[in-house]
Amino acid sequence: MGPVPLTLLLCVSALAVLVSAAVDDPTGQDDYTWPQRKFPLVQEKQTVHLGSSEFLAKPQTELHGICGIECQQGFPEPSLDDLEQLLSYETMYENGTRTLTTVTIQELNVSNDWMRGSGLHTRRRREVYGTDTRFTIADKQYSLKYPFSTSVKISTGCSGVLVSPKHVLTAAHCIHNGTDYLDGVQKLSVGVLKERSRRKGKGRKGKGRKGKGQRKHKEEEEDEEINENIEIGEKQERKGKGKGRRNRSRRSITSEQPSFRWTRVKQMQVPKGWFKGISGNVVADYDYAILELKRAQKTKYMDLGVIPSIKKLPAGRIHFSGFDDDRPGNLVYRFCSVSEESNDLLYQYCDAKPGSSGSGVYIRLKEPGKKKWKRKIIGVFSGHQWVDVNGMQQDYNVAVRITPPKYAQICLWVHGDSSQCRGT
Repeated sequence: MGPVPLTLLLCVSALAVLVSAAVDDPTGQDDYTWPQRKFPLVQEKQTVHLGSSEFLAKPQTELHGICGIECQQGFPEPSLDDLEQLLSYETMYENGTRTLTTVTIQELNVSNDWMRGSGLHTRRRREVYGTDTRFTIADKQYSLKYPFSTSVKISTGCSGVLVSPKHVLTAAHCIHNGTDYLDGVQKLSVGVLKERSRRKGKGRKGKGRKGKGQRKHKEEEEDEEINENIEIGEKQERKGKGKGRRNRSRRSITSEQPSFRWTRVKQMQVPKGWFKGISGNVVADYDYAILELKRAQKTKYMDLGVIPSIKKLPAGRIHFSGFDDDRPGNLVYRFCSVSEESNDLLYQYCDAKPGSSGSGVYIRLKEPGKKKWKRKIIGVFSGHQWVDVNGMQQDYNVAVRITPPKYAQICLWVHGDSSQCRGT
């Protein structure tokens, strides 16, 4: 059976959420609202210069020897000193020079609502399970609209997500293997989706400032309503006897695919916890990095968020989009349930292929005190990993969770000022 249509997937997802809301929480004021919280302060302590990287590491489509949820269960909770060491970070600049910055963490308070520990559940091995539930976003009507437009392609073969006009969140292993930076990182670029250039003479003619403003306002309205458009779209086609399926197939073939606008990376930051010399082995908890672009993007970005538990949310689903290798040039979207979670990791059922690593994992909840729904990134898709389970290697799809200390660290990288990172 072929890929499941996006409209059908999102309609089912939306229906499940609505039904759950009616049964579990008629008011929708708790389970469907982003929690408000104070975050710790991560501040720079000292920065020292390092030698240039060799750039000798080779990209890995699969990670081996990862210490996952089961492996970490016997570990003690990290002390404040441990966290400060793990959250210290290395900065790689475009000229190949590096610096190491140590940090201090202030006002760290692991509240009672943050997950601690995790029971074990039976999980399925990572494969494309039966029906491939990924959906190719080939139509620019969707791929160039929020939230899909926040997804970017990394020149090393990974994906990422815009978290500011100039910053991309991705997986650390997309640029560093725990020992050295990958070959090609010295000229790292990020591709942002754009509409293909129109032929000369065929472009839209300007109609003055008023017309331009009207188009901008219309685009903003479309950004707000894109989720509704996708979920409701083409209901009449599904009522026909196969007619809708033929139309969807034909549209998929004839739709004009967007191209990429490539931008060089100015600098990149990787947490020290990812380095093998610090942890003794690659730890999946710190498989994330920030790339600062040389040129700001006009594309709408997605904010970061922190949620205590995904599985306790109504429907308990996550979403992400990336550029899977088996569908070259196309953006691929999926959503799925979380099978297991710990303080730092998520095991989930999402169908994925190499190339999607580094995608931003997001959920959609209401803003506090408002009826407006908002998507926020709550993790980074690390990809297909071989995890140590009771001394044996098993393969799972793994995502790294954004915890309060990680939020504070990433926010510092993006804003350069920890005072802007106190709460959401």
